[in-house]
Amino acid sequence: MEYPYFKGLEADRYSFYRVPKALVKADLFQKMSGDAKLLYAVLLDRMSLSIKNGWQDKHGNAYIICTIEEVMDSIHCARQKAVKLLDELEQEFQLIERRRQGLGKPNLLYVKDLYAGLSQSNYWKYENHTSGSLKNELPGVPKSNGSNTEKINKTDNSETDLIYPVELQEEEQYRHYFKEALELEILEQGYPADKTVLYEILELLVETVTSRKKFLRICGEEKPKEVVKSRLMKLDSSHIQYILECLKENSTQIRNIKQYLLATLYNAPVTVDSYYSAQVRHEFGWGGRVDKN
Repeated sequence: MEYPYFKGLEADRYSFYRVPKALVKADLFQKMSGDAKLLYAVLLDRMSLSIKNGWQDKHGNAYIICTIEEVMDSIHCARQKAVKLLDELEQEFQLIERRRQGLGKPNLLYVKDLYAGLSQSNYWKYENHTSGSLKNELPGVPKSNGSNTEKINKTDNSETDLIYPVELQEEEQYRHYFKEALELEILEQGYPADKTVLYEILELLVETVTSRKKFLRICGEEKPKEVVKSRLMKLDSSHIQYILECLKENSTQIRNIKQYLLATLYNAPVTVDSYYSAQVRHEFGWGGRVDKN
């Protein structure tokens, strides 16, 4: 079969498994097998549904239920390999945790936040995947004098890794993370009229994930802060495009824009696919009716 070329935004109608950049680029995960990285992405994808369904323990930690058979089906592998990959993620890299429920019941599987793990090691490591060079400064942060506060390693292909100093403020760390994860510079070029909104979203994300509150109010409900943070850390540029479209299409007055944006950001990972699917159906005239002829 000969597949057609993309000519516009057709790729937006696809669903994707998102592999965190850190799994590919961070030294900490270089020895992880490619199949284990794929399985982590699959499990991460299922976390969104678990959070939506309220699958959380008494401490507010979200979990999924994923049997060996479901792992085998998800990545099309034999049982022995599925067991090996789960052991790799849990025992070698501590990115998942399995807890027994009792005889005859499937294990609860907790997917760990790998970015939080990196921050606990007192550094964040990022790379610029668009321009081939990395900004060596964050706004308001002075240059390093070459001491142990900053370390730059150059690779063979001239990419640059930046390890941030211990004393760098948490807000700046997350601000830089979201700029990279959301590809903010590219979004600015695509949505020049919405630049102010883009930076309002950025600051709202930083404010939310660094909040010291244990619970945050989302859509009128109190939700554990760590659950909200985990959901927001999964956002990428496609979710922000979706939010900008929602703002344009909204015809009602928004009384509290901050709460509206926060709720939309929180729900984006579980609503964006339905939104684009509806757009495709509308564009191609798929009304869901059955032709009786």
